[in-house]
Amino acid sequence: MQATAYTYDPETRAGSVLLDDGTPLPFDAAAFDAGGLRLLRPGQRVRIEVEGPEGTPEGRRIVLVTLQTF
Repeated sequence: MQATAYTYDPETRAGSVLLDDGTPLPFDAAAFDAGGLRLLRPGQRVRIEVEGPEGTPEGRRIVLVTLQTF
């Protein structure tokens, strides 16, 4: 799934993304570290992997954040 980086705190390595429908979804340091990234800037397109129920952000959890490549 694709999203746009919205916030990122380099000290905690956590932040949030905006899904293409505008829904914010947070990620933790484990999801950031799983993608092997060193830095993330707001506005960057990212690819995310999500666990949890489809159709609603409640209960969904980002498990991987990587940069979107074409």
